[in-house]
Formats: sequence, C-alpha cells, structure tokens
Amino acid sequence: MKTALRRAAGKLADTVREMNEAQQRVMVLRTAMDRYVESPHTAPDTYEQFLARTSGVLLHEPPAHKRTRKTRRV
Repeated sequence: MKTALRRAAGKLADTVREMNEAQQRVMVLRTAMDRYVESPHTAPDTYEQFLARTSGVLLHEPPAHKRTRKTRRV
C-alpha cells in the first residue's frame, strides 16, 4: 500500500513539475520580443534590433544527465 501511495505521489509531483515548466515556457514565449516584430522569422537589420530581440529571459537547458534521467523514468 505504501508503495502504491508513493508511486501516485511521485506521478502527481511529476505532473505538477511538468505543468510548471510548460507555464514558464508559455510566459517566455508570450513576452518574447519576436511576437511584436513585423517579420519575426527574418534576421534583424541592425545590432540594436538583435539586442532587443535577445534581451528577454532565456530558458536554461538542463544538463544531459538530467535530460536522460527524465526519459528513463517513464
């Protein structure tokens, strides 16, 4: 019984963690400068435009050993 309860709590924690990561990603995409540029898929014309586009929050990619650990837990 304890094992089943721990497994359920772990799955719930994983779900909440994944939802939090998704919410952070959506927030970064919503506040990205590229959303407010006329042609976001083109390269910036000036260095100032480049700096303006990259001044937002950048997501930190986790190290490889943490990424592979997530895929094994499924």
